[in-house]
Amino acid sequence: MILTYNEFVNIADCIASIPSDDVVVFDSLSTDDTCIIALGAGARVLERPFDTYARQRNAALQLPIFKYPWVLMLDADERMTSALHDEIVARLERVGPETGMFRMRRQDIFLGRWLRRSSGYPTWFGRLMRCGAAHVERDINEEFRTELTIEELANHILHYPFNKGVDYWFERHNRYSSMEAEALERERLRRVAWRDILSRDPMMRRKAAKQLVYRMPMRPTLIFLYLYIARGGFLDGRAGFLFCRMRAVYESMIDIKSVILSSARSPKDRR
Repeated sequence: MILTYNEFVNIADCIASIPSDDVVVFDSLSTDDTCIIALGAGARVLERPFDTYARQRNAALQLPIFKYPWVLMLDADERMTSALHDEIVARLERVGPETGMFRMRRQDIFLGRWLRRSSGYPTWFGRLMRCGAAHVERDINEEFRTELTIEELANHILHYPFNKGVDYWFERHNRYSSMEAEALERERLRRVAWRDILSRDPMMRRKAAKQLVYRMPMRPTLIFLYLYIARGGFLDGRAGFLFCRMRAVYESMIDIKSVILSSARSPKDRR
């Protein structure tokens, strides 16, 4: 299952990377040739107007259209590798009914190199799930949930977030920052889940860390220093330096919009 909107730059290569006879493109009413290219590449195409990322993914997962009992969800700027495919096939041949989802990691590519350190790697994503056993929460930077057991895969998805240009990256993250600013306002009202900082579950650790980071002063600068110095982003060369700066800009956009949202609330709301 590939979610798309105006992805003519990416969709053909994404589909070509997937050795499956059942590829479904779930399109958000693209105005370019995304659907035509997808059909020509052998995919089935379904359409739904976009509202939020979580609702779009949940709508896709609830469709009774899949040929197989497991579905891998990709974005158009992501690519499956042969190593990941072989691992998925091997794991699904022996998986038990108690397992509902597999998590995996991405390798973010910028200026021709993997941002191994400056991207905050490794971040785990639930992307391979048993049909009917998982759902998606959180409107931005979605979280995949299941009541069944979760396992992890060793191999990676390749991610090319700059295939549509740096301008598009900023345009997209401008939209993301608006959603994150609203989420930040909600998170600041909740207590930090300190126990989860040391959780064995990487998703729980990440969520607790975000709650803590949201409360830090000078957060954009701290995030730049964390990614570039503490995580060794300087070892990623020019690509790492530029990406860390872009991340700091993105975090600044979130903070600025959060302040504006907070100041726009009525005195009654602030109480």
